[in-house]
Parts: sequence; C-alpha cells; structure tokens
Amino acid sequence: MKNKTFLALLFLVTTNIFSQNTYVFLGSYNRDKTAEAIQVYLLDTLRGKLTKFTSVKNIVNPSYLTVSPNGKYVYACTDTKTPNAGSVSSFEFNTTAKTLTFLNSQRSGGENPVYVSVHKNGKWLANANYTEGSVSVYPLLENGKIDSIAQNFQYMDGSVNKERQTRSHVHSAVFSPKCDYFFLPDLGADKIRCYAFDENQKKPLVETQNPFTKTDLEAGPRHFTFHANQKWGYCIEEMAGQISAYNYENGILNKIQRIATHPEKIKEGFESSDIHISPDGKFLYATNRGKENNIAIFSIDENGLLKSIGYQSTLGKHPRIFAIDESGKFLIASNVLTGNVIVFKRDFKTGLLKKVGKQIKMQNVSCVQIKQI
Repeated sequence: MKNKTFLALLFLVTTNIFSQNTYVFLGSYNRDKTAEAIQVYLLDTLRGKLTKFTSVKNIVNPSYLTVSPNGKYVYACTDTKTPNAGSVSSFEFNTTAKTLTFLNSQRSGGENPVYVSVHKNGKWLANANYTEGSVSVYPLLENGKIDSIAQNFQYMDGSVNKERQTRSHVHSAVFSPKCDYFFLPDLGADKIRCYAFDENQKKPLVETQNPFTKTDLEAGPRHFTFHANQKWGYCIEEMAGQISAYNYENGILNKIQRIATHPEKIKEGFESSDIHISPDGKFLYATNRGKENNIAIFSIDENGLLKSIGYQSTLGKHPRIFAIDESGKFLIASNVLTGNVIVFKRDFKTGLLKKVGKQIKMQNVSCVQIKQI
C-alpha cells in the first residue's frame, strides 16, 4: 500500500513539473503600432532553443516588462521615449489559447517610464519614470487591469555631472525580498531612495527615517538586485561602470564593496546597464553596453563580496536587459542596436557562459523576461 501511495505522489509531482513550460517575453522600441511590440517564445529547457509562441501589436515602445507572480498577466512600460507621454499597460497571457491580450493602460505619472515591478501578492504595480524623476504605484485589480495611481512622488534634486545629472532620473523600482521595503536607484541624484511598503494601506509607500542611501558621486545608480539569502544587495552604476555591494537589513543598506564591471584598460565611456544573480546565489552577472557589449561575471563569496572571473560577449550591440531562467540553466541577453536575442547556457560550477541555439531577431529589442508557468 505504501509503495502505491509513493508512486501516486511521484506521478503527481513529475506530472506537475513536466506540465510547466518556460516562456520568454521580449519587449521593444517598436516605434510603430503596426510592428510586433511584444513577442513571446517557448524555451526548450534541454537545448536552449526558442520557438515563437505569440505576439501583440498596436502599442508603442514597451521598453520594459514584468510578469505577474501567477504568470497570468504581463505589465509593460509603454509610450517610452515619447515626448509628453508615458504609460503602463497590462496584458492577459493565456497559454492555452496562445494569446497575449491588451487589457488597459494608465498614465505613468511622468515622462519616459523605464521599469515596472509587481509586489509578490500580485496586488500592486510600481513604475519608475526616468526623464522627470518620479515613481508611481497602482493597485492591480483581480482581472489583471491596472487601477488609477495610488501614489506618485516626483524628485528634483540632481548631482555633480552637469550633462546628465541636472535633475533626478529614477531608473528602477525594486521591492525588497519580503516586499516590505521599496528601493529606487536614482541615476540623476546619485541616491538609492527607499520607502517602507505597507501592502494593506491605500497609499502603501511610507517615508522612513533613512529615505535614501547616497552613492559615490557620478556613479549613476541604475538597477538593483537582492541576493536570495536576503542579506545582501547589489547596485549597478551606469555612469561609473561599477557595482556597489551592500549589507542589507530592514530597509538599511551599508556598503561593503565597490568593484568595476569592466577590465582596467577601459577608462571611460561606461554604459553599465543590468544586474542579476544566479538562483543558487553563487554568481552575479552584469551587462556593459557602449564600447564593451558584454556580460561581466563575478563569483560571490561567503561574505557577499564579488570577484571578477570573466567576460562574455553578448554577440550584439547595446545589451540593455538580460534575464536568467528560474532553474539557473540559461541566461538570455537582448541587444537593442543589433536587434538580436542570444541564449547562453550557464556552467553551474564555473558560472561561465556558452552560446546555444539560434539567435532570435527582433528590431530594437529592449527587454527580456523569463517565467515558468
């Protein structure tokens, strides 16, 4: 009897595993509503091959995407880099019908939205607006639609670089691991802004005694990520081409290291962009655009410190966003200027990358997200 029960449980577990698929979502600066703005691919988790699944048109410049925790909805920054405009949009993703269906849009609360994130409870959406330096938070309805803005904060302070830091430029909006705090790397002000996040309030962003962490001058903090152990945070600095590592606890960041994302021979023209950690917590990856067009690879030691172990070309130009699948087996990079998407297989022991499969072409591809559903 015990054997039969065990086999039944094993069947249910394996059936559930194999019934899940891994989907790759690509956003773009499509510029034209007649062009495919978002494309979705199915990832072959054995070979790394991408197969077209569905797409959507009739929206402009979905420059950054995120997927809801349950995988049913996709949210996008839309009307990015469009003068006097800016919006966030929602889409229903139906794996059975193979459709991605537009639901609704809301104004982004600032020009040039560049980043959206969803609370782990699936009830809140936040976006960062670059040009006007602001953040907006929205309730999400049960049908996946975005409700009207609950809060919008705009910032005016800048920093020392007279060309790029005359005012605030918020570049990402990141929830803490427990989603009880909320971080806003501000390229224009050389700050990582912070709020407490109370999911039960109508206005969830709550000011704290430590409203920001000051970065180095002319750092240009861009994207931010947390380690799986919830003890460390890492911020990539676009203008300085550096990564700052922090000890993290209850909304407080204390810097423990700053390390270059580029070889010593590169002295200027930094355009560092995105940053992610492998699911096993052993390696950190960061992209460099501009002269380099590569992925910097770092190991993470027992104290959260980084050590450079190599670089991998993204085989294209301007790798704005990349993503790592939930198994940690694949890393996928999107190159805006060459309009190509490359799948790399990760070596779990060394952290190094090797191209697999055929590249995908998508004009002005700006973002990639991966979700197992």
